[in-house]
Amino acid sequence: MTTTMPMSQDAKLDRIVAQARRDAEQRDQGYRERALKMYPWVCGRCAREFTRANLRELTVHHRNHDHDDNPPDGSNWELLCVYCHDNEHSRQTDYTGVSAQAAEDKPAAATSNPFAGLKSLLGKGGAGP
Repeated sequence: MTTTMPMSQDAKLDRIVAQARRDAEQRDQGYRERALKMYPWVCGRCAREFTRANLRELTVHHRNHDHDDNPPDGSNWELLCVYCHDNEHSRQTDYTGVSAQAAEDKPAAATSNPFAGLKSLLGKGGAGP
């Protein structure tokens, strides 16, 4: 006799995260490969030149910070070394005060009041020590 158990929340979350990682990797390989064929292997900021030996240090930066905006002409991309890429995202965070990811993942507003019963706990007098 076989029984089917409902998928646990952890297994479901693991499956979702794995799929998101596969999708991101596939998306990255697509536009990265196209950008490397389209542009010279030079950092757009510091002008450092790259060869096959150190090409892994050259990244594709999305100018508008939207990783899903990948036009076929590459107009939203620029090749940056990992250092300049990190600097670019740091400057964006400094300018806006939040990272691009944090801006998308705003936490929900609080729905409870942690001080709701405080007055009754302290007593009706409200006088301090």
